[in-house]
Amino acid sequence: MFRISRTVACNLSTKKIRLFSDFIKVVEVGPRDGLQNEKNIVPSDVKVQFIDKLSESGLKTIEVTSFVSPKWVPQMADNAEVFKKINKKSDISYPVLVPNIKGLENALKVGVKEIAIFLAASETFSKKNINCSISISMEKAKAIIEQALSHDIKVRGYISCIVGCPYEGEIKPSVVVDLAAFMLQHGCYEISLGDTIGVGSPNKMKSLLHELKHVSNEMNKFALHCHDTYGQALANIYASLEHGVRTFDSSVAGLGGCPYAAGASGNIATEDLLYLLHGQGLETGVNFYKLVKIGEFISTQLQRKNQSKAGVAILAKEYSEK
Repeated sequence: MFRISRTVACNLSTKKIRLFSDFIKVVEVGPRDGLQNEKNIVPSDVKVQFIDKLSESGLKTIEVTSFVSPKWVPQMADNAEVFKKINKKSDISYPVLVPNIKGLENALKVGVKEIAIFLAASETFSKKNINCSISISMEKAKAIIEQALSHDIKVRGYISCIVGCPYEGEIKPSVVVDLAAFMLQHGCYEISLGDTIGVGSPNKMKSLLHELKHVSNEMNKFALHCHDTYGQALANIYASLEHGVRTFDSSVAGLGGCPYAAGASGNIATEDLLYLLHGQGLETGVNFYKLVKIGEFISTQLQRKNQSKAGVAILAKEYSEK
């Protein structure tokens, strides 16, 4: 039987990636999605330092905070204070997550220019997360989008549990397709596909992306948001690159998790994502070494282990060479 060698297969895969743009947009979600699951409240000044450092790294999109009730997510109680205090650069977007109209109104008061909204592809997760069904959450999302657009606020959409749910198990791609179509139709400029509990695998991702082509042939309408619970995040990202996805969410030092998905590990570390992308000759505009230092900074502040394999390896190498 004829078999393709690993080298030839790798070259074919690389050529497939090259069919699309060489520039990759990295959306840093550490300050929001990364910190929201921390048990100890992070001081506001540390959050501001963290975001300001990220603003000096070459990143062009940094998700700052969430305008959610402090009753549900105490870590985000200082949302307005943090947003007002960060040093905003004119060429960087600083989106915030908004769960409802009240959150949008509070975000507008501090001059937010971009928001993110979210829907879940699981009825149970939707009820656990935002206390309502998918259909009702869609009605609420529509109202938020309409009001945001009326104030010239850009809207990005998140879909949680795109391949699996901690309560319902496997999710049908058709549910994700319907939610993505709904969000794009009502004005979201981009949809971030969230593997919330990290159960995705390359074949599952490819199948979902293939189905999403019925919604839009332009893969630049979609981003991927991977959690690394089963160590599949980079493999899923690579598979998505082959399908033309050019935007990826990540969190420096692998911060994160989900308060409504027990056992879900952190996001793919931004350092590890950059190491993969730059190694494939793709461009991000982000300084890898600055991100490594920022990952060490926030890990030290949180007194926790840095989850970035690439970041830890680089720091260990620097230490050994001193």
